[in-house]
Amino acid sequence: MNSLTRLFFPFVWPSRKQLLLSFVFALLVAVMWGATLSVSYPVVKVLLQGETLSEHIEKQIAECDAQIKRSREQLEEYEIAVLNARPVDVPSWDRKKSRADSKMAEAQRKLAVLRWIEVRVVPHVPGDRFYMFTMIMGLLLVLTVIKLICMFCEEMLVGSVVQLTVMRVRKACFRRVLALDYQTLKMHGTSELMSRFTFDIEALGSGLGLMGGKVVREPLKAIACLGLAFWVNWRLMTLAVLLVPIAGIVFHRLGKMLKKASQKSMESVARIYKVLEETFEAAKIVIAFEGAPRHLILHHRESKTFYKKSMKIATAEALTNPATEMLGMTAVVVAMLPGAYLVLRGTTTIWDIQLASETLELADLSLLYALLAGVFDPIRKLSSVFSKVRRAGAAADRVFELIDLKTQVIEARNPRPLPAKFKTIEFRDVGFTYLSLGHTRPTVLDNVNLKFKRGEVIAVVGENGSGKSTLVNLVPRFFDPDRGALLIDGVDIREASLQDLRSHIGVVTQETLLFDDTIYENIRYGNFRSTARQIEKAAEQAYVTQFLAQLPEGMKTRVGEKGGSLSGGQRQRISLARAILRNPDILILDEATSAIDSLSERLIHQTLETFVRDRLTFIITHSVTESILQLITSIVVMERGHVIAQGTHTELLQSCETYRRLYHARSQGISDSTETDAVAPKAA
Repeated sequence: MNSLTRLFFPFVWPSRKQLLLSFVFALLVAVMWGATLSVSYPVVKVLLQGETLSEHIEKQIAECDAQIKRSREQLEEYEIAVLNARPVDVPSWDRKKSRADSKMAEAQRKLAVLRWIEVRVVPHVPGDRFYMFTMIMGLLLVLTVIKLICMFCEEMLVGSVVQLTVMRVRKACFRRVLALDYQTLKMHGTSELMSRFTFDIEALGSGLGLMGGKVVREPLKAIACLGLAFWVNWRLMTLAVLLVPIAGIVFHRLGKMLKKASQKSMESVARIYKVLEETFEAAKIVIAFEGAPRHLILHHRESKTFYKKSMKIATAEALTNPATEMLGMTAVVVAMLPGAYLVLRGTTTIWDIQLASETLELADLSLLYALLAGVFDPIRKLSSVFSKVRRAGAAADRVFELIDLKTQVIEARNPRPLPAKFKTIEFRDVGFTYLSLGHTRPTVLDNVNLKFKRGEVIAVVGENGSGKSTLVNLVPRFFDPDRGALLIDGVDIREASLQDLRSHIGVVTQETLLFDDTIYENIRYGNFRSTARQIEKAAEQAYVTQFLAQLPEGMKTRVGEKGGSLSGGQRQRISLARAILRNPDILILDEATSAIDSLSERLIHQTLETFVRDRLTFIITHSVTESILQLITSIVVMERGHVIAQGTHTELLQSCETYRRLYHARSQGISDSTETDAVAPKAA
């Protein structure tokens, strides 16, 4: 299914009333457009042929009467001829009789209309030619005003539909992103997602605006003029329409070229966003290491790629207008040359081919030319928006790719309830490998078997890349294991609802994540149902209150983008207060005190000594400090995705070389630091 078609029911259909009303106004615009162009006929009659309306009606009535008389005479002749004809000639005379009947019926219908105009309209029309011309110009002005009012109403309605549709699309995309698992989000990247939320959706909205406006209105205008032109002379118009298949082939090929180039261009924009994101996020490193030239080169390279892709779009757009104008002008010439021949020669045939039912006049030819111009002008306008509509199609493809993304963490259809006070958590034969785009990644966890009880404080230690964070991130289902299972009191967490599971868990990440809001709201994020007193208590426990006096508005101080107005230690304490406020059964601390000074770390650990009681706590760290040792009941040592040891600090010092190395490296670092501090004053 075409992506633009997919937009209709879920996103456009809710605004169907405005859309239908806009179509009505577009139809009125088309009618007014055809009517204003038809004014050329009476203008030519008045100015060039010197006829008033009454004279013209009388002449037309006379012609209709003559045609009816001729048709009757022909029918009488046919009846006599049929009586005297041989049987083999009867079918030929029957066809002639049918044509005569048709001409007489047409003349009678036209005569009825002319008689009505003679009685109802002519008495109210001035006989003076100048006054007549003035009235025609006034009518033209009135029709134009009506057309413009209808066009304004249509544009306003279409604008409303487009903005509502874009809003629904953006909300659907955001809803889908929030439903994705952490692994899928990281795999696609912030820059790629932001590109789809901004550049792609804007391109989609621009195309929808054109589709609801010009793409509806201009074809209706062309159809109105085309219908009138066929009414004037369908034979000549058939010659012009013969070019339509050629135009279809040309625009189909240009459309494919535009869509492909637009998709490549949007992908290039996403890469530019990536360069900008990396540069701004790592601004401190860029400045410190004088990396600006490298980032300029990267930006230049991606911008140049975007330029090349954009030039392909520009080439297709540049070809569209000349191709449209050439085909349109060819159609006009194909129709007008035979028409001019019929007028100037006073005939109805060319090479014995019947091209008119009656002799054309100059007014008929001028009306035909005006109507052909009325067909060509909307087509020319459509050609200018053709590229944007194709670009909107490419944008819709990318937007629906996002909407169609499937989460790797699937919600249970019939979730099993988790116990309010669980007793054990078990990792059973757990294995995990991260997903990736385009290349295979190594196994992160392999055959992990662990079991913990409520009330334990577990330190998960290991070198960088050992899999310790990945292991613990399986608990809140940031991602699911490829093999094995994680059980809470024997219930596979994949069989529980995500909301139920995560309501039991509090997380403090190594990278402190705060929102651009007040300190109060950032702590409250841990539990939106909490009271002000509970929030204040959590802040006290995490020693947030120690630095509030230094801030101008205390708890109501805004922390800035990503907490940029605060120090790393202050951000870490707020993050910890947020987890404490949640009062979780499972607390996960991922290097939670890495950005806090030693004194604050000891104070927080004192808080944790009380807080961790009757809950299960995971402390992820690459080294073990003395203050952590006072908290933990057991240590899990990981290396290259495997659990190589588990036990107490004393046991592991004796039995595990890896743990011994990690602990002594930390101890040696502290010792060296202390010795340096002690020697420094003497050196001074």
